[in-house]
Amino acid sequence: MPDQIPKARSSRRSRRQRETVNTTEQKSPIHYGGYVNQIGYLTPLREDDIQRIHENSMAIIRDHGLKVLSPSLRQHLKSQGCHVDDDTMMVRADTDFVMTHIASAPSQFTLTPRNSKRQITVGGKHVNFGMVSGPPNVSDKSRGRRSSQLSDFTDLIKLGQAQNNIQLYGNQTAATNDLAVHTRHLDSMLATLINSDKVTACMSVGRERVTDAMEMIALARGITLEEMKSSPSAITNINVNSPRVLDTEMSDAALAMAEWGQATIVTPFTLMGAMAPVSLPAALSQQNAEALFVIAMIQSVSPGAPVVYGGFTSNVDMKTGSPAFGTPENALTNLASGQLCRHYGLPYRSSGCSASNVPDAQAAFETQMSLWAAVFGGANLIYHAAGWMEGGLVASYEKVMLDCDMIDSFAKMLAPIDFSPDELGFDAIGDVAPGGHFFGHDHTLERYKTAFFAPLMSDWQTFENWQANGELTAYDRAEEKWKSVLDHFVPPTLDPARADALHAFVAKRKEAIGDRPL
Repeated sequence: MPDQIPKARSSRRSRRQRETVNTTEQKSPIHYGGYVNQIGYLTPLREDDIQRIHENSMAIIRDHGLKVLSPSLRQHLKSQGCHVDDDTMMVRADTDFVMTHIASAPSQFTLTPRNSKRQITVGGKHVNFGMVSGPPNVSDKSRGRRSSQLSDFTDLIKLGQAQNNIQLYGNQTAATNDLAVHTRHLDSMLATLINSDKVTACMSVGRERVTDAMEMIALARGITLEEMKSSPSAITNINVNSPRVLDTEMSDAALAMAEWGQATIVTPFTLMGAMAPVSLPAALSQQNAEALFVIAMIQSVSPGAPVVYGGFTSNVDMKTGSPAFGTPENALTNLASGQLCRHYGLPYRSSGCSASNVPDAQAAFETQMSLWAAVFGGANLIYHAAGWMEGGLVASYEKVMLDCDMIDSFAKMLAPIDFSPDELGFDAIGDVAPGGHFFGHDHTLERYKTAFFAPLMSDWQTFENWQANGELTAYDRAEEKWKSVLDHFVPPTLDPARADALHAFVAKRKEAIGDRPL
């Protein structure tokens, strides 16, 4: 995959293309595989701060330990020299266990979806933005807030496919509450693989769901499961049930992913004041302890398996207990978590989140705060970058479009500045007389052909023109945009034989699973 980001004037669709988006993409010159951070990082922690957090984290693992619910995993950890109390299910480990095993984790790896042009690199200076993941509800301006259905899940997959600044999907764009619990993972993965050719995640609930996802992705790629072991395609995210509990379904899923050579993000769910102490150093220490212990556990079973350190530390509204995002505390932990990941040589996942109930100014500034800190904290994967609302309870159609416009701005910032002779504009400066203007000069017009400087939600109209054109707000324009995307959506090409194989696999697995719990 190329290391460089395309030139600035190629990284935004023209207005006409934006209004009639489809996924044929013949007109799009945008680099498929994410971006590269050319600017650097913000670093709120000093070196001795990092060392204090490290030492505190190791002490938490050694003296307090984690509760591991899986009996077989506890037995494995006991064989590795960890201190296991089966009565309390607590596992404690020394620093050597943790540091020895995380050293076998790769600092960088690639994920190759069914369209190899959309391969992404995870690690180093690479930045990849992901769609909203996990909400049980959806909302849009026309239909309001409602329980999410498969049709909503599919619409959000389509919206993500149509945005070239989205590189991956999380475990699910939104819940499929209208489907049977035991087989909905099959329908979700089928909808994803039919309507998108980007990197996708699979459900992280148990081994069987992971295996189903692996078989379906291999079918979509036209390769065997064995071949996919050496060419990872998928990722999943598991959460530690903070404080300090690792449940069986999550650990089984993580180990299954590792055995198949696929990637797992380990993300403690550490909200300060609720699932973690309210102070920043304590919350970061707990997050660090939980993430490193589970990553070490995965590596102790499958050395070299691709893993990602997930940071999801924020605070809560102490009046209600509701999660808060885009706060100064959230931004600082996003930045500091990146420093910890670089200290350990691990890829880093962060998030772009908001607790606002509607796509309003609060939603914009909270998402902007969290995205700024994620990008310049060095996150390689940014989950929930488009569409997340209401603290994760809602996926918003309009907010997907608003957030993708924001991501475009980050893409521009991450691109290297072109200092070629033509960009320095020496001749253009000489051509324009003192006191003149550059509006009509070729140097200007050539660069405006792509409408790179025209934001998606604004045509920079005067107040009078805005009134004459219907007084549309950003919310209104976002509604127009997502409807246009879905109206013009064309699924990416998939070999008919592979599509038939996917449908046949789903039908066979549904018959085999029936009503039994997985």
